[in-house]
Amino acid sequence: MTDLLAPAPPAGRLFGVSLGPGDPGLITRRAWELLERPDAVWTYPVRSLRRESYALDIALRAGLTLPAQHEALLFPMTHDAEKLARHWLKAAQTVQALLATGQDVLFLVEGDASTYASFCYLARVLRELDETAQIEIVAGVNSFNAACARLQIPLSEQDDTIAIVPAAYGIAAVEKMLEDFDTLVLMKVKPLLDDLIDLLARRGLLAHSRFIEKAGSPVERIVLDVASLKGTKVNYLSLLLVKNPNRVRGEMIRGCRKKTSTELEEETAA
Repeated sequence: MTDLLAPAPPAGRLFGVSLGPGDPGLITRRAWELLERPDAVWTYPVRSLRRESYALDIALRAGLTLPAQHEALLFPMTHDAEKLARHWLKAAQTVQALLATGQDVLFLVEGDASTYASFCYLARVLRELDETAQIEIVAGVNSFNAACARLQIPLSEQDDTIAIVPAAYGIAAVEKMLEDFDTLVLMKVKPLLDDLIDLLARRGLLAHSRFIEKAGSPVERIVLDVASLKGTKVNYLSLLLVKNPNRVRGEMIRGCRKKTSTELEEETAA
């Protein structure tokens, strides 16, 4: 009699579960529904094995129960490309092995999983390992949307232009953007905060700038006097909202703004 091998279970699906920037009340109904599933595996990013996961903390503060199967995935804070690639691969291989058992895997993400999130790297490497991998992103509230709500200021009005930029992109780049954008969202400002304060002071924009750290969490910090932060330490999960009320705009032509000189120069260079 020939032994028949049992068919392999269908592969599970990876979900990037966005949790918002810190307030459990901002977890969406879709994310909550997934997190309540008893059969799904939770995974979550940590910056080192000695540190806790901020994403996991949001879920636990919401009153959700950590499932029996859960695993921290290491995403170190480094600019070493080789080291990063090695850890991204290890995380993707861990998830791939879980999916192969037929289990769905939830990767918990603070903020939104599609915006400067570790999930982007995980999903990309997983697809490189298995192009048939099923991956779904669950949209969430971005930190800058939550920050505007906490600060009670609009992100944009009418035909305002907005730039969302990692501050580490460089001071020169940020200054150039002031010519074309009415609102700048400067993410992860910790490394260049003092230089950014000097730039905003020189451009007369300190009064129109606001700092917020871990928006909506129990340790949220809002600073209206941005200049007072110079020389101090801030958290990695912090941002600056900069309004640029005196920006020179192009004239209106048939209801649309005429392009600025900077935009025209960029088109010519291209």
